[in-house]
Amino acid sequence: MATVYKSFLDDDVTTTRTLLHETIPITGSIISGSVYDEENIKNYSHGRFQSVYDYPVLSSSANHILDLTVGVSSDSLLNIGTQEKEKNQMYNQMAQMLVGHDENGNIRQFDKDGDLSDTSDKWEECFFFSFARLLTKDEIKKGSFIMTLGTGSVFDIFSEKVTISDAGADTEYKTNSPAGEYGILYAGHDVSHIDANNRVGLIYYQAGIVVLTPKVFIKSDEAEFDPDQNDLSTSLTDYSIQELCDVIRTRVDDLDFNNTIELNSTIYFCRVNHNEFNYSSNPTYLDSSKIVVKNQSLDNPVSYITTVGMYSSDNELLATAKLSEPLKKTPESELILRVRLDY
Repeated sequence: MATVYKSFLDDDVTTTRTLLHETIPITGSIISGSVYDEENIKNYSHGRFQSVYDYPVLSSSANHILDLTVGVSSDSLLNIGTQEKEKNQMYNQMAQMLVGHDENGNIRQFDKDGDLSDTSDKWEECFFFSFARLLTKDEIKKGSFIMTLGTGSVFDIFSEKVTISDAGADTEYKTNSPAGEYGILYAGHDVSHIDANNRVGLIYYQAGIVVLTPKVFIKSDEAEFDPDQNDLSTSLTDYSIQELCDVIRTRVDDLDFNNTIELNSTIYFCRVNHNEFNYSSNPTYLDSSKIVVKNQSLDNPVSYITTVGMYSSDNELLATAKLSEPLKKTPESELILRVRLDY
């Protein structure tokens, strides 16, 4: 009868990793709430952040897209005014998670170029976009993030636009974050009045969080920015977090990125030699101690392989793999069956 169990050798098992990507386009009309008259926007009594859904919040079909909030460092000159404490707490919470602590246990600030040893070039005021895991999956694909923002006046927001991307991050990303890998966000045109290298924020790929400076809305001929008065200091000190989230939401024209799904696989090569599995262990293979499939006693035995069983070391069945069609097996043939387990 058949040899029921056969052990794998080291060369019979290998592992692979496959990265799958999906394109995630998010229109500005969804984020702004204009499609559903802001019924897809959820505010909370604590007033610390705001959530955006793809359908009205009360709908059973609503999926969480992202959260928005605003943070201001305690070192910032704008750490005063409305919700001063809450804005500082949101900055510290995000910085603690994404940037970490220094050797003295102090929370680091968001750095423009990722050089944490440099005490200058910090983002002290930030908008935070935290994307739902439903969209980002395992991480945002490096080099795929694009966001278009309207920088026009409150009366015609999209008369002027700025495109922000993580161009080049697929090879120049940073790794000195407790939250994983991150890249630098750049403006698509000259904003040297904000930063000499056109940097406007950071993107944390595994965490699915975008950190954006409010200064991205400052134009070269303006000293500061406010949705009504073009005054950054006034908006960040006088506006609540919810009001500031409303401002940034309505200025998002488009947002696109590719997510990443990491598919790990173990591949087993089931090698069937010429002298193996030529007989079946199925009781119907025999009739009165004679092999049913043989017409004459001198004929070679014939079996048909339909299933591969994967067993533990103590011969307990763990998984089965079904073939699309039975494979004929005789002493004149050898087979290699490739079984792949994804997880």
